[in-house]
Amino acid sequence: MDDVVFEFELVKQVEVDIDYILMLVAKYHADNCENKEILVAIDKAIKSSLQLRSKKELIENFIETINADTNVNDDWQHFVREQRESDIQFLIAEEKLKPEETKKFVANAFCDGVLKTTGTDVDRILPPVSRFGGGGSRDKKKQTVIEKLKAFFEKYFGLIGPVDSSEENS
Repeated sequence: MDDVVFEFELVKQVEVDIDYILMLVAKYHADNCENKEILVAIDKAIKSSLQLRSKKELIENFIETINADTNVNDDWQHFVREQRESDIQFLIAEEKLKPEETKKFVANAFCDGVLKTTGTDVDRILPPVSRFGGGGSRDKKKQTVIEKLKAFFEKYFGLIGPVDSSEENS
């Protein structure tokens, strides 16, 4: 039993973060994208990290874009920024959210390190709803938007630096 406890503590101490994954991706790139064992190691590393599980699809999509001209760190930053912008645009369109308010809300969440779902901030980004339609549909819409925003935040938080000023103004 002591051996199991020791192994468990050892696993808990080895933090797998995005830098470790990018190091493995760079190693995969250096091997001309042929070493499938590195892909298995990447997959295992992602699955072993609670923080990276929500980012699995994003990482896998990035790996698919790698070619001989890839600069792993720079291209990762560019890829994540493009995907983040594409995903937020899709979320805004899908839920008919107010674009400027939504982008500001999300940028603040990344700066603060937490997605605040209490208060009136979420209400400000929601589309107008008929007052005569009943309150239930607004509450359901708000909860759906909160869940989607949480998934978006989890997917992108910690991957790249804060949103730069050029992105905030777009």
